[in-house]
Amino acid sequence: MAIDEELAGIGPRLRAIRESRKLTLSAVSDATGISISTLSRLESGARRAQLELLLPLARLYHLPLDDLVGAPALGDPRIHPRPRVRDGVVTVPLSGGAGSWEAFKQVLPATPDKPIPQWVHPGWDWIYVISGRMRLLLAADDLVLEAGEAAEFDTLVPHGFANPGPGVLEVLCLFNAEGARLHTRASA
Repeated sequence: MAIDEELAGIGPRLRAIRESRKLTLSAVSDATGISISTLSRLESGARRAQLELLLPLARLYHLPLDDLVGAPALGDPRIHPRPRVRDGVVTVPLSGGAGSWEAFKQVLPATPDKPIPQWVHPGWDWIYVISGRMRLLLAADDLVLEAGEAAEFDTLVPHGFANPGPGVLEVLCLFNAEGARLHTRASA
């Protein structure tokens, strides 16, 4: 694809992103400080996309610039995780760290008698139990999640989790330090 064709596709892509989020030009203008007329010309292709226009849009839409403009993929997209082990817990990073979400898998040995410390920090957590059982302390709530169950919560709420046993616990965790909630959609 020629670079002129790629550049011509940015405007319609920006319009599609805005419309998919059900935002008006006015709402985007209010959120970014970019005038409605500039946004309209940008989306129609009458104005070239420039960094000072794209950065506020990327922030508003929570997208990396590459995704915002539809940049071609560069190189191998695979992640080459390096597992870390700390206190018997194996953590395998599943994301490259470039986006606003971090993904990782954890494998926890059974520690039924060990106290569960609770932490507080900015962000949003989503946890899915792949196998085993997870004991989740969320403020004063003491919950047990079984395989196939998920939980999501604001990490400003005191939280901690462990494996009550009897077997190994495997969880998939998604974390957003900015506090953005995870939205999942299933196609019809």
